[in-house]
Amino acid sequence: MHPMPGHHQAVGGALEDKIQKPSIFHQHKISDLIQRRVASSAAASTLLGSTRSASIEPYNDYGKSVFIGRIADEYLKKHGSSGDILKDPMWTKTHADTVAKAVLDWAVDRGANTYCHWFQPMASSGVRHGQTGQVQNMMMKFNRNTNDVEFDFDGKNLIKGETDGSSYPNGGLRATHQAGGYLALDTSSPIFLRGDTIFIPSAFVSYYGAALDEKTPLLRSNAAISKHGKRLLKHLGLDIGDRAVVSNIGLEQEFFLVPREQYYRRPDLQLAGRTIMGRDAPRGQEMCDHYMAPPSLANPALACMQEIQDECWRLGIPLKTRHREVAPNQYEFAPLYGYNTTQVDQNLMVMQIIEEVSARHGLAALLQEKPFNDVNGSGKHNNWSIATEDGIMMLHPKAINAATGNPAAFAVIMSAIIAAVNEHGDLMRMAIASPGNDFRLGACEAPPAIVSTYLGDDITFYLSHFKDGKGEGEYIPSLKTLDLGTREVLPFEVPAEDRNRTSPFPYGGARFEFRAVGSSQNVSLVNTVINTIVAEKFAEFSDRIDAGEEPHDIARQALNDNWRVVFNGNNYDEAVQKELTERGIWRIDSGVEAIARLTAEKNIKLFEKMKVLTKEECESRQTILHDHYTGTVEIEAKCMIDMIQQHIIPSVKAAGIGPLGDLEAAVATLKGALKEVHDSEDSYKKAQLSRVLRLETMIDIRAVCDAAEEVVPANLWTLATYKELLFLDCHTSVPTEQEPTFYDE
Repeated sequence: MHPMPGHHQAVGGALEDKIQKPSIFHQHKISDLIQRRVASSAAASTLLGSTRSASIEPYNDYGKSVFIGRIADEYLKKHGSSGDILKDPMWTKTHADTVAKAVLDWAVDRGANTYCHWFQPMASSGVRHGQTGQVQNMMMKFNRNTNDVEFDFDGKNLIKGETDGSSYPNGGLRATHQAGGYLALDTSSPIFLRGDTIFIPSAFVSYYGAALDEKTPLLRSNAAISKHGKRLLKHLGLDIGDRAVVSNIGLEQEFFLVPREQYYRRPDLQLAGRTIMGRDAPRGQEMCDHYMAPPSLANPALACMQEIQDECWRLGIPLKTRHREVAPNQYEFAPLYGYNTTQVDQNLMVMQIIEEVSARHGLAALLQEKPFNDVNGSGKHNNWSIATEDGIMMLHPKAINAATGNPAAFAVIMSAIIAAVNEHGDLMRMAIASPGNDFRLGACEAPPAIVSTYLGDDITFYLSHFKDGKGEGEYIPSLKTLDLGTREVLPFEVPAEDRNRTSPFPYGGARFEFRAVGSSQNVSLVNTVINTIVAEKFAEFSDRIDAGEEPHDIARQALNDNWRVVFNGNNYDEAVQKELTERGIWRIDSGVEAIARLTAEKNIKLFEKMKVLTKEECESRQTILHDHYTGTVEIEAKCMIDMIQQHIIPSVKAAGIGPLGDLEAAVATLKGALKEVHDSEDSYKKAQLSRVLRLETMIDIRAVCDAAEEVVPANLWTLATYKELLFLDCHTSVPTEQEPTFYDE
């Protein structure tokens, strides 16, 4: 990443020539030590200096690399139009050539000469770099008559593309002799520029229109929640006409940063994204000392995060919040919320930028859900809300009640959502069944695999009275005053509701937070599910109102029938988990079994009724998700075999101590388990066998490997240890006599 002309460099651009490049690790070790010291000093100097120029100026380049707003308007006016045409998707039919000319001018002015239709293949989470697909084409042609180079980019190039879809996962939706994949521009997410390339967010479908991507079902679910949300609002007193109901999300992104030279000493981290073995360090997160601690100027993490923010801002990604998380070397970014398709696209780019920028700072970013044992894993909290296109928030009681003129509007909408969560909790669990979440759900940093919703005492009290016919008045959130008993800090108000970090789907005031989402996931499926199940309930309510029933009566019945899913207590408590299970709330501990719910009869009917997925598309996605799980486990098992044979056994032999016989037997066990997986014909069965291999066999073998690490002397252990990986603030490696430290200077 190079700073754009005139870009204020206090945030990140000026660091590029000062920080270490990945190739530095292949140079002389003394030079490496010097470079690290120089980089750290340069970063500290820049960061400390940045406070002297605090102003709006560093953010003048915010969104300069996105074709939207003032930038689009400026270039479209040169061609006799304006940015207003982009507000109506019909521009792809009426003004495609005009927009293409403006985009070309903008690209040339920004030094770009290439474009691509940028799409999201199914089930790429945690494997594919960037999780997206693209074929990059130059925006020019070569004139055969004059041998001159000419620009070549028109409306057809912009709005549609075709590529070979033969090697993308398709779950039987298409055959190799039907390999066409068709790309269509998504008008809901803006075109952006990075490097020399224009990125055109696109849907990816087969010749017959079957969704081969993650985005198309999300767009269909947006249509469903808009259609049926508008119907329900009209019944509640608000006719929004041609305006849409939209789904907004905000995505909190957690990740780890580890020293890159140690990352290169871990084949499992490089190939599988997590440590499949490794003895716990003497220090973990017992003291919560990393959580929201001051960023340290003694390591490159802060400079890395600042550069990530800087690059994201230029792409119009409002990455506002950064902080340390609970586990050592764990961090988090959070943006402002926005329209769901835009937010998904931006989050995919955020993850890619995190990985790429970290390498420039001598770090490796780990986005997988559980890269280390016995410390917190990473999530991606999905804050979901719905609103009218012009900003009336449907989950904000005061706003929606005022807009509808109906004091019970909020209660009716909430009753539909509660019913959706209770009835379709299996689909919510399916949507977060990523391979990495195997090690996270139910642990102390993520809600258990029991799908309930937290509302808080105030709303619970209000809705309880509403369902029992004891009152229909407007819900007014209460506040409470905290008085610290000091002169210096005056009494202040806080919300009456506390946070419930143990609930998978808590209400947080104008939004629900789906907390169990995995950090490496593309959240399109997550939001497709939430939109669809809520849209179905909105449709059901509207159908019954059309048939003559009263909204109040429908809402009361829905609350009474589904009240069991409301739970405000501690979901981590095992006794509570037993109680919730006995209530009949959806509980699916196995991600593999959760995936299998995608083709349950009720769920196929749901998706077909809402026109989000066909039966064939549901079946294909289930197959792909099971294959994705199996492939992930196969990579991990093969890594474990290699690490035992090439590292641990040689170390044990060199040391003359350790469980050599058990290690040799473990290799045979792993190979036998892999053969059993390979010999199975069915995707579901393969995934079931893979889960046993991963969560039983490999965990037992890990204990043997960790026992070897415990007794082999450090100088004979060739794999990077947790001590070397997890503590950027503390240098835990001891230089050898041949590697002088700076104290020798």
